[in-house]
Amino acid sequence: MRPDDVESSVNDAMEMLSNGVAIHKILNHLVHTAEKVIGGESVSSILVLDKDGLLRNGASPHLPYDYLTAIDGLKPSPHVGTCAAAAATGSLVITPDFYADDKWAELRHLPLALGFFSAWSVPIKTKEGKVLGTFGTYFRHKRQPRQTDIDAVNSLAEVAAAALDGGR
Repeated sequence: MRPDDVESSVNDAMEMLSNGVAIHKILNHLVHTAEKVIGGESVSSILVLDKDGLLRNGASPHLPYDYLTAIDGLKPSPHVGTCAAAAATGSLVITPDFYADDKWAELRHLPLALGFFSAWSVPIKTKEGKVLGTFGTYFRHKRQPRQTDIDAVNSLAEVAAAALDGGR
């Protein structure tokens, strides 16, 4: 997928938003786009902060129910995983190797059981900087995202923020 394909997908998602399409459909569209852009058997996921400040599944069409149940209700913390850390810090978090990252000590068995070895996550934030959730991606081998991956997901995360923030 080329950068103009990302732009086209962003435009499609914004049109969906303006037409009142359900948020979960928009988020799923964004996740599918991220997986196409990143490729390499990557799996993306959007987690959303609930009213109590806990991370809940927003769109994770290629992660199994058992995994989603196990991570449901994670509290943002700079010391836990990639998505919880990104939600807590409001910054990009990269884990190139679950075995080598202490933030995954309590949870690494979960993605490893699915054949994932690394992950990264960007916060989904309003224009004012309020974190609404995270846009994470898992890899089936040890690797880091390319700059083009980061740029694409940042664009997709902006649309996710608009959808989660009532279209603003």
